[in-house]
Amino acid sequence: MAETAKQIFAYMLPGGVRDPRPGLDQARKAEELGLGGVWLGERVDTKDFPSLLGAATQVTQRIQLGVGVTAMNLRHPMVLAAAGQTLQALSGGRFRMGFGKSASWRWEGYGYPEPTVASMRDVANILRRLWAGETVSYNGPAGVFPHLRLPELIELPPPPLYLAAIGPKTLEMAGAVYDGVILHPFLTREGVRSSVQIVRNAATAAGRDPKSVTIVCTIVAAPDRAPHDADLAIRSRGAGYFQIKGLGDMLVKANGWNPADLAAYRNDPRLLALEGKPADKYLSRDELIALTRAMPADWIPSSSVVGTSAECAAAFREYLAAGADEILVHGSSAEYLGGIAAAMRA
Repeated sequence: MAETAKQIFAYMLPGGVRDPRPGLDQARKAEELGLGGVWLGERVDTKDFPSLLGAATQVTQRIQLGVGVTAMNLRHPMVLAAAGQTLQALSGGRFRMGFGKSASWRWEGYGYPEPTVASMRDVANILRRLWAGETVSYNGPAGVFPHLRLPELIELPPPPLYLAAIGPKTLEMAGAVYDGVILHPFLTREGVRSSVQIVRNAATAAGRDPKSVTIVCTIVAAPDRAPHDADLAIRSRGAGYFQIKGLGDMLVKANGWNPADLAAYRNDPRLLALEGKPADKYLSRDELIALTRAMPADWIPSSSVVGTSAECAAAFREYLAAGADEILVHGSSAEYLGGIAAAMRA
């Protein structure tokens, strides 16, 4: 199948923002360019997904609208079910609900239990049962819910459920249970290929059509950007991701890189001075960019995309050939993707 612009999705409001309103213009722009849709990475400040995506349903008519991702255990399953079917109704069937585990330090700060593979599996099943009109009684890894039921149901299919995954166990569970998988940024082509294989094999083992699970490949990209702008979009993000224990280790493993190089990066005095605090919350973006210069020279270039729109589109095709079904562009919102959309149509 020939690649098209509809396989390209953009993030709304990538990164932290104080004013969420430009996200609506970005959604309109994605629709104008003929992209497949937009995803919102929820933050618990000014990027509340029901509010923003509810607004986006009213300024777009065709594109898909996804939350990628929200944390399932910050909201009760009834609240998640209500938000999911309300956004599905408002959008006319264009909403996608994506979940993610987030970092351990966040759950320690919130005083909430960290999601597990079992709880993420069970929440997906609870939501589907509620949207099917069932009464749910549950006592398990996701919590204790004696009597759950939605009094009203919409006359549309329920929203598809996606899971952000990187480790083998989560990828396997996603392939067996979820409708789609959102792969983490900073995977190489080979890292994507091996991750896709885990998902497809798990779907097959669960008796599902492996092609029924949509693979969304998240790529930090900077098309047609000046060098410093490209570094702000790409390197400042990579510095924080690789610092995080667990996440950075799984990225390195998936890409087949040397763990000793990751250990050397984390032993940089600038990171050690943070005493475990997240770099992207305590360092400037220029400081984060400088940190990435201490990584092996090929890490960032081989796991992100930069260059002209035509060069970026060619790189996206390589990721699609590695098994991805869709590309989610991170670091560059829709207003930067006109050239890529044209190149993909060509």
